[in-house]
Amino acid sequence: MIPAGEVYAHDSVRWYQHHDIQSHINTYHNMGDAFVFDSSLKLLRFEELGVLEISEFRPREIDRLREEYDYVFLRGSNYIHDAMNWEAAARVLTALGLPVIGFGIGAQAPVDGKIRLSDDTRAVLHLMSESTTSIGVRGAYSAEVLWGLGIRNVRIVGCPTAFRLNDPELRITLPPLERVRNVGVTVRREVSDAYAKDIERYLGFHRDLVKTMAGRFETVLLTQGEVEEKKLVLGNEAQRDEAIAALKADHWTSSWYLDEAMLRLYRQRLFYSDVVADYERLIRAQHLVLGYRLHGNLMALANGVPSIYCTYDSRTAEFSDTFKIPSFDIFGQAEFCLEDYWDQALFDRYNRAWFHTYGEMYRFLTENGVAHKMHDILKSPPAKISRVA
Repeated sequence: MIPAGEVYAHDSVRWYQHHDIQSHINTYHNMGDAFVFDSSLKLLRFEELGVLEISEFRPREIDRLREEYDYVFLRGSNYIHDAMNWEAAARVLTALGLPVIGFGIGAQAPVDGKIRLSDDTRAVLHLMSESTTSIGVRGAYSAEVLWGLGIRNVRIVGCPTAFRLNDPELRITLPPLERVRNVGVTVRREVSDAYAKDIERYLGFHRDLVKTMAGRFETVLLTQGEVEEKKLVLGNEAQRDEAIAALKADHWTSSWYLDEAMLRLYRQRLFYSDVVADYERLIRAQHLVLGYRLHGNLMALANGVPSIYCTYDSRTAEFSDTFKIPSFDIFGQAEFCLEDYWDQALFDRYNRAWFHTYGEMYRFLTENGVAHKMHDILKSPPAKISRVA
């Protein structure tokens, strides 16, 4: 339910029509969602994968899916917020009658901290709760929101991306900082003022971080779907010119943010792809990944690459807290200094939290009867094979 890309080679994901970038170069899509979809599939054992459409109620299609599939999973993302549109999901899920697995879903608090949920959101969450042993949520804040709705069967599982290698012995071990050469900065230029309370501070720190890292290391800027960045990486000459013109014309990215140094980095160091595997290959070649992208940073940690989060909203803060990831609050009073974070003790806190949450994800999938590939650290027998809608 709510996939994010097309599936190939059984459990790998790339964006729709990835061979034809011109078909969607003018459209924003978040490749972080594709990371989560790809990672979810890599944890599951399944023979057949289908898509449950929630845009409209189709009785015959629902009857077919009920006969052919064992459960539905909802890819982890921000669904619990005031702007979520569930379309016909409540009616579809009620008629379908299959278990609906919430696979690391999360709540997003607006800047004022007062989350407001529609009747549709409440209905869908209760349907999920009633159809399964537990709902898997991103962190403590998301669990508290569900608790406030009267939903008690909640387990904090983080995100499938963290466990995509399915290696319970995975650990982050820091090399000496002087040996660090290749650094990825995860770029998120666009942000809503509903979640980032000070956009000028947000972009100013963003700019300074990029330029500082580029001045010290061989740096690549990892983008995940903004239109102008896509055009600069994969567009033709005219589209690259359009992208620069649009960035210069925008109030928030005019010359104070996109100065000559940033323009040069944007022209020379940007990376974008419609294929999740391309990101993973690039990230594995880095010695450090840091920045604003939740899933871009997490892809690094999932591959044993140190990462530092720049937190700016409830989502990034909640995630950093769940996994005890070293993080810097961009709206705090401190100055960022990489050396302050290059401390194995900080990453050992992450290693312990990651190991604990790996166990929680294992228990979540197991208690819901989901066939999976995760290793039981207590040596339980392997799970069965399922069909998934």
